[in-house]
Amino acid sequence: MLVNAVAPAVAKTAMFAQMTQQHIDYMLGKIPMGRFLEVQEIAAMVAWLSSEDCSFSTGAVFDITGGRSTY
Repeated sequence: MLVNAVAPAVAKTAMFAQMTQQHIDYMLGKIPMGRFLEVQEIAAMVAWLSSEDCSFSTGAVFDITGGRSTY
């Protein structure tokens, strides 16, 4: 059995419409790569983790935060 985790940063979704620009700018300022995660990037990571190409990795946390985001 394989068990892995994905630790994403903030992804740009429809939920952003409910946030103030100040809050969005604050979150963006915490991401070293200077951009938000795209939903497609999370999907690609999960697809790879679920594939035969990743059949020997277990017990890992895959960081997809754009450089260790801190909130």
